[in-house]
Amino acid sequence: MSLKEQFEAAVGRSQSLTKRPSNEELLELYALYKQATEGDVTGERPGGFDFKAIAKHDAWADLKGKDADTAMQAYVQLVERLVQQYA
Repeated sequence: MSLKEQFEAAVGRSQSLTKRPSNEELLELYALYKQATEGDVTGERPGGFDFKAIAKHDAWADLKGKDADTAMQAYVQLVERLVQQYA
């Protein structure tokens, strides 16, 4: 199975967890997914009181420079860990 196929399977598995991961784990999933599929974060950092958007932007920005394959591999590994913990 190619890395892209493993990644796509992990995306599906992440949506079928029976318990909700922690906010930190969800942010890590989001950031790795965005880095793997879109590359480095673009646009301005959200302002005001939209703390959720700010946290998501910052988590993604922390991965700046990480290539797509590395982000996909990290995502697959994180989902494996979450499946063991929350499935």
